[in-house]
Amino acid sequence: MTTALGGDVRTTWRALLAGGCGVRRIDFGAPEGPAQVYLAAPAAVDPGTVLSAAKASHCDRSAQFALVAASEALRDAGLGEEPARTEGGSRFAVVVGVGLGGLTSILEQNRRLETGGVGRVSPRAIPVMLPNHSAAEVGLLVGARAGVHAPVSACASGAEAVAQALDMIRQGRADVVVAGGTEAALHPLALAGFARLRALSRHYDDPQRASRPFDEARDGFVMGEGAGILVLESVEHAAARGARVHGRLTGAGITNDSHHVAQPAPGGTGCAAAVSAALRDAGLLPEEIQHINAHATSTPVGDLTEAQALHQVFGDALKNVAVSAPKAALGHTLGAAGAIEAITTVLAVKERTAPPVRSLDRLDPDIDLNVVGPGPEPLPSGPLAALSTSVGFGGHNVALVLTSTS
Repeated sequence: MTTALGGDVRTTWRALLAGGCGVRRIDFGAPEGPAQVYLAAPAAVDPGTVLSAAKASHCDRSAQFALVAASEALRDAGLGEEPARTEGGSRFAVVVGVGLGGLTSILEQNRRLETGGVGRVSPRAIPVMLPNHSAAEVGLLVGARAGVHAPVSACASGAEAVAQALDMIRQGRADVVVAGGTEAALHPLALAGFARLRALSRHYDDPQRASRPFDEARDGFVMGEGAGILVLESVEHAAARGARVHGRLTGAGITNDSHHVAQPAPGGTGCAAAVSAALRDAGLLPEEIQHINAHATSTPVGDLTEAQALHQVFGDALKNVAVSAPKAALGHTLGAAGAIEAITTVLAVKERTAPPVRSLDRLDPDIDLNVVGPGPEPLPSGPLAALSTSVGFGGHNVALVLTSTS
């Protein structure tokens, strides 16, 4: 993954455990009037400095992030780049979700059209503006021929991509699926739009504590950027090639609130249904979950309804579950969030450590969760099971169950 805390998994994870934060103030110059100041969590490493100049110039920034993360994932999996070209692409697939996708490219090409006419528009304008642009680029990197897909379900897109990968493997459509999410939408229009929705934090005085999941003083999220990509494969395929296995994806649940385009269903009923479905799919009872990676964007309504959803499903068992919320450090990466946090959940289970919520000062008394903080919390010995939740505008809910290898 590549995030506001680091350009790879190891750097991001270590900074997350250490209580780091990638949030800062960003000033956008305005053509008329004063500059607008926003809080944001920009990537720690510019993807353009990692990719070749030729490849970077052909890609929207969201696709650049996806390629950087996919390359790391393939190396970590011992597959190298273009593995399908040597191992048979008909059994390799790609699923990469986005939220806003090529927004910055759309706006840049429109600016060129308005200021310079048709001749200033790039011949690559259409490919980089399409929602499947990132998935297509990763598909070309992998050489995937079993399918290349691009789910778009707002801030649940990355998690839905991982769930779709699970289905593809179970259905026998692929042996290996490179899946995740990406986003690069730190643009004045996107920030202004969320600001007008009153969804963004206004804690300008203390940027690194602005994103406050579950805190009594939370007032909105901080937008981030980056990507998270995982290599998923069947147990048989992994064993046959002697793969290093970090964890297992054992269940997924997908529902929709069918309530409102931007507000969660009252009481978190849709999210609760997704969590229950994921547990059933994994064959686990609520009391068998030891860790939850919460969606927890730091909005007053969103955090409360998610907590209500978890209480519906877990009941008294929730007292024994360590709850983390990485958006306090990484910002909200929209379409990438579910995939990035699937990775942090795998790492939490693998290393038996739940990351802290660095900005939690006073837990909202209406939430009543065992939120980790101020430092990381050890998870118990023995088999571990964890849940990662994602929610998106349009009523999307996705829950993933990830377990240890022993």
